[in-house]
Amino acid sequence: MTDSKRTTPDPGEKGSSADRPGEGLEPVRSGAGAIAEPREPIVAGRERQGMFGVRGSGDTSGYGGLRLPAHLPAPAERPFGGWFDEVADALLDSLRGKGIDSAVQQVTVDRGEITFYVDREHLVATCSSLRDDPALRFELCSSVSGVDYGPEVPQRLHSVYHLTSMTYRRRIRLEVAVDVDDPHLPSVVSVYPTADFQEREAWDMFGLVYDGHPALTRILMPDDWDGHPQRKDYPLGGIPVEYKGAEIPPPDQRRAYS
Repeated sequence: MTDSKRTTPDPGEKGSSADRPGEGLEPVRSGAGAIAEPREPIVAGRERQGMFGVRGSGDTSGYGGLRLPAHLPAPAERPFGGWFDEVADALLDSLRGKGIDSAVQQVTVDRGEITFYVDREHLVATCSSLRDDPALRFELCSSVSGVDYGPEVPQRLHSVYHLTSMTYRRRIRLEVAVDVDDPHLPSVVSVYPTADFQEREAWDMFGLVYDGHPALTRILMPDDWDGHPQRKDYPLGGIPVEYKGAEIPPPDQRRAYS
């Protein structure tokens, strides 16, 4: 294909990312120009034991002995394939134009989807580039959700963003991994207003703190609720609930088997 107006080479063409494997994805010290120490791969999975995490006699599902290994897609290497290389090149070029060299920590391609793991410090700038750059045009944030991989996983809390380009009919995923002891990351509401209520839900369910959110309050649970129900260390059977003065114990405390 020849097009005098086209400036970005197609994947696999001379000058595309296939000609420079790995370029642009190394974590570089911003402004220093030197390659940083290699990062450990971001963990995004864990072994599952049992269907619902129940231990002991409380498991009546029949799945107590189930063991499923963790699904851990390896970091992808260039070329990613299809239009993924074009998006990666355009994103990295846009970030470099802002003086940012270390926003993308890792890229994963799995099951036909591409995920960019982003440093939380550069999340808003990355979203701005994805929305505004003419070569990207990811105008819609269709979903923000949380994930908790459990206490045994480093940076167990992940904030996941699904972005859609209606111009180019493409979808990508961003992920930001944070520690449970420091679950702060910037809100993207200023870039994607649709993230407003979705960030509130992720805060409510997972305890992810979106700094700069216009009103980070609970959206599903009462305002005075203690804890975040979708964290892996939250009590499986729930907690006692009061109904007009009567306290109902959680389900796992009121079961009786003869």
